[in-house]
Amino acid sequence: MIESVMFWNEPNNKSHWNPALDPDWSVFSAMVAEAGRVVAHCNPGLTRVMGGMSPIDPGFVERLERLGALEAVDVVAVHGFPLDWNLWPIGEWPDRIAEIERATALPVWVSEVGVGSFGAEEVQEWGLRRTAELLLDRVERVYWYSLLDLPRTWEATTRHKEAEGSSYYRHFYMGLIREDGTPKPGLETYAALAGRMGIMQWFHFEDPRLEDAVAWMRRLGVRRVRTGLSWADSFRPGAWEWFDRQMAALEGFEVMATLCFTPGHLGVEDHHTSPPRDPSAFAEFCGAVVERYAPARPARAAAGGRG
Repeated sequence: MIESVMFWNEPNNKSHWNPALDPDWSVFSAMVAEAGRVVAHCNPGLTRVMGGMSPIDPGFVERLERLGALEAVDVVAVHGFPLDWNLWPIGEWPDRIAEIERATALPVWVSEVGVGSFGAEEVQEWGLRRTAELLLDRVERVYWYSLLDLPRTWEATTRHKEAEGSSYYRHFYMGLIREDGTPKPGLETYAALAGRMGIMQWFHFEDPRLEDAVAWMRRLGVRRVRTGLSWADSFRPGAWEWFDRQMAALEGFEVMATLCFTPGHLGVEDHHTSPPRDPSAFAEFCGAVVERYAPARPARAAAGGRG
């Protein structure tokens, strides 16, 4: 089920990690290094992914390298949205990958790339085709963000909410399926790519869209799914029952589980973007997830021996 784990989501984005509380990234690096060691102990065969950075920043990678965080991961991941939030054109994707490859010897995956339909659904469809042309033969893994539009009555996980203007509202139009369940033109284009391009889909706590989303993914022939399990949510009543339901629904897919968001009571401040007071607490959560959903398989008995 889970074949890779990602440590955090967009850590160099202020909406997901507060750099004012960790200005030299030493807490984040210690947290990831410990989590990587724990995951490797629980299941040595599991791929460990450094949380997809956004913006794409080779200097950030070099800092993590110096602090030892990259010694505990197998892959560095990036996120990019050149037609929505990034200040560079879509044709620069190969150059953006190359600058990270120059900063690290680790493989580079694109764990989140998308084009919204905020301006026009035709733009999204074109952007999907162009993204596939630029990336599918360039990197080993690409995950499209996302399958479902975010319902307008929900909140996007950003720091400043509506004060961000149109940048905030674009969050609600990144899916290939509208809030009412009808497909956008880009869905047909994605269907032809689903065997090679994964889907990134967040599910909120007790998300009522889970079963419909999984049905769509199976219909489309999706192989790889990236989703999240929130460390902060793990302290809610019924959290692990919800995680069990989510992971059971995704049985049969190759799942990358993104582990992130600080429980308020464990943070330096009471916020999901806060560094934890004890970096090892995150590693404990990662270990619990791996032991529950991706335990190491026992080694087979040697040929000719007793079984």
